[in-house]
Order: sequence, then C-alpha cells, then structure tokens
Amino acid sequence: MKTKFSLKSTAIIITLLACSSLTFIAAQSEPQTASDKASASDTYKALNLFGDVFEQVRANYVEPVADKKLIEYALNGMLSSLDPHSGYMNEEEAKSMNIQNKGEFGGLGIEVTMENGVIKVVSPIDDTPAARAGIQSGDLIVEIDSKPVTGMSLNDAVDKMRGKVGSEIMLTVVRQGAKAPLKIKLVRDIIQIQSVKSHVENGNVGYIRITTFNAQTSPGLKKAFEEIKKDAGDKLIGYVLDLRNNPGGLLDQAIAVSNAFLDKGEIVSTRGRNPDDTRRDSAVPGQNMTGNLPVVVLINGGSASASEIVSGALQDNKRAIIVGTQSFGKGSVQTLFNVPGGGMVRLTTARYYTPSGRSIQAKGITPDIVVERGKVVADAQDPFAEVHESDLKGALKNPDGSAAAPAAAKPDDTAAAPAPDDKSEAKPADKTGDKKDKPKLQDDYQLLRAVDVLQGISLYKGDQSPVKESKPAPVKDAPKKSDFNR
Repeated sequence: MKTKFSLKSTAIIITLLACSSLTFIAAQSEPQTASDKASASDTYKALNLFGDVFEQVRANYVEPVADKKLIEYALNGMLSSLDPHSGYMNEEEAKSMNIQNKGEFGGLGIEVTMENGVIKVVSPIDDTPAARAGIQSGDLIVEIDSKPVTGMSLNDAVDKMRGKVGSEIMLTVVRQGAKAPLKIKLVRDIIQIQSVKSHVENGNVGYIRITTFNAQTSPGLKKAFEEIKKDAGDKLIGYVLDLRNNPGGLLDQAIAVSNAFLDKGEIVSTRGRNPDDTRRDSAVPGQNMTGNLPVVVLINGGSASASEIVSGALQDNKRAIIVGTQSFGKGSVQTLFNVPGGGMVRLTTARYYTPSGRSIQAKGITPDIVVERGKVVADAQDPFAEVHESDLKGALKNPDGSAAAPAAAKPDDTAAAPAPDDKSEAKPADKTGDKKDKPKLQDDYQLLRAVDVLQGISLYKGDQSPVKESKPAPVKDAPKKSDFNR
C-alpha cells in the first residue's frame, strides 16, 4: 500500500531529514568509509519509518492528536528510553524545572519515579502536603483522583499531581503491611522548600538537615553553622549532617556543601563520553565552617545524586563517618539543553566519581556503620523495601561491573523500637530538624547512634563536656507488621 503524505507531514519529515543531514555534512570533512555510508543510509531509512508511523497515527488514531503533541511524545520516548533520568520537557515543564531549582514550586512535595507502570515514591520532601499526609518512601501510587496511572508517562502523572494551590487531590497508595490500598487526600500547596534546618542536639552536637540541593542550600547552610555555634558555644563536640531522604539537586550546591566540611582535597570528578570532558572539582581552602570538629553523615535509600556526592567526598577524604543504610545509587549527571520553542532536553552527559575514583552508579554509598531505621526485620527480597537506582528500568550499569557493596557492619539487632517515621496514613509526618517541632532524640534510632558516635570520639579525645545523658529508645514488642526501610 502506498503511503500518502500531507504537505504538513512532509514538511515535518523534511525538517527531521535536514537536521540529520547537517550531521552527515559536518562529518564529510573527512573521507567516508563504506561503513559510514551504510550507517547514513540506515539512518535515513529509520527517519522514513518514523514518517510512515507518524502519518498512520495522524490519520487513523481513534482521536485526533495535535502534531506538536505527537512530536513531543516521540522526543520524550527517544530520550526516556536511554535511561530513567533523560527526557524532554516542553515549555511549561521547563518553567516548572527552573522554579523547582530556585526552591519554590506548586504541588504535593514528593520525589517520584516510574516503575513497572506505576508511580513509586523515592522520598517525600519535609514540611510539604505529602510529608504531612504520611506519604512514605517506597509507596506505590496506583491511582490519581481515582484514575489509574497505568499507561501514563511520568510527566503526565506529575502534571496531574500538580495544580491550583488549595485544590484537593486523592491518591490511591499501595503500601507494604496495609491490607488494602490506602486512600490519601492531600491539598495542593506552594512548596517552599527550606532546604536547610538545624538545631543543637543533646546540648553539644550540631544537627544539620539538608532536604534538597537548590539555590538556597549554600546560604542556608552558612546560617545553620552560625546559629549552632551561637547556641552551643564551647560545648560543641561535632556535627551530624542528615541527608536521609534527600533526592539530590544542583551539582554546584553539592560541591559548595562538601567544601563547607573540607579544607582540601578533591570533591567529585565528572567523566563524559570524551576524555576531554573530564572535570574535577576540589575544595577551596578557607571555606571549612566546622572548625575541624568530627562529622557524622546520616544516609538511607532515599539519599540520591547530590547527597551521594557529598557523602562520597566526606567519606573518601576521611572527613566524616557515614551512618545509616545503603544510599540510592544515582551516579550520573544530567545537563539541560535549551531547544527552540522554550522546551528543554534533559540528557545524561556524564558519570560522576568520588575522590577515590569509584562510581556509585546502581551501587550507592555503603555506610561505615550500618544502622537500620529501627527493628531490623526487612526481607531483602521484599519489593516494598527501599528503592534504589539499580531497581529502575533502563538504569545505567556501574562501569566497574560491581553490584551494591555488602554491608560494612552487621546491623545492631538491639534496635527493637519501631521506626519513628513508620507512619499510618492518618498520622502526620515528623518535621525532622524543624526547631519548632524537632523529633525527640530517643525516637530516632539512627540519629541516636550518630550522636553516640560523636560522644564516643569526644570521650576518646578526653574533651567530653558534662551533659545530660540521652536515654535509648525503649524496647517494645515487635509490631504485627514488618518495618521496612523506605
């Protein structure tokens, strides 16, 4: 059957062919080999195939679809098929991305990914509608306002979760331990992310929580150090940097945060497709704000990307002790390219490496001291456990060819108290690090162990100041449902 092309369709295909031709013309400055010519011919055939399919959809799809939308779908399909983090953003989505990087946007406040046709929560953002409603890392969102998410793209699902401030949305969530899907009602709000929170813990430990890495992070961290030093004075023995459930953010902010704990040494290197694309970022002397006091970094399966850059830099430079559970394992860098029409291409352009030269892609940062959230009863094969980069469809492989490293230490089996943030759908989320509503030390087992590490170091040095002893979490009977890390 002969394909008939409309003038508009032909113009679109000619444009695609012309763009492809520019590549081949540029390459013709050097003599083409037979294989080059064959490759060019195959590319033209593939573009012709695209034109055939494009015309069939325009002519025969059950409902008319705008040509612009079809092209956007094709671009996003090409990019998202490369890896989970590449994609195409139209003008509206690009504006939302810019707003998010600035630290303010409208929505629910959750970091999500697409997994097996449903939306999987990587982590809720502190002090947002999602966190207050009890959304947890590892939750599966199967319906949005009673409409199944199966068949939706990730961008479409995110668009449906965003909306007018003050409007309600109903999420249907499947959660480990729940007998039936949970119906959770949320009210959309302006998500103003206070990315850095701090307080003095136990009288002599500076606690700093970073929830995301946006343009407000570096100045917020500087303010946190100033407030802690003012409140603790000479009693200060060290810092706990809490990066749990921090999904990442801007690379330059991760470098700035790392530098606030380092006097010297490499922070991160990024290596692209070509050797000339290698970049190394090192600490600038004089930027260390800690006074060289001991540092403990808290991480878990929700700590990704920029969080792992900071953790890896401090771990490899022997500047901090990493405590918690295996991190997410996103070791790739995405670059935003502006395209005509106001859209953007988000493309994975490099892998990043810690100062020792290790890639954490699909592997994660292994804690120096493994401390589970509470009672250690999670089954390693359970699908509702923490989601990691290696679990995502199409995730880049680790260039070292190694899987996630084994635990550095056996988890403490005395952690019998239920996790403080293992919330039912009716209980609001804890605002970790909020001065007005900070969690009690004995309720956060991982934080308690981090403070114990700093107290031990101080005692070893002989600098222990007399402070009120913290009481460990009371041992309770194991709950009926298992406590899984999310």
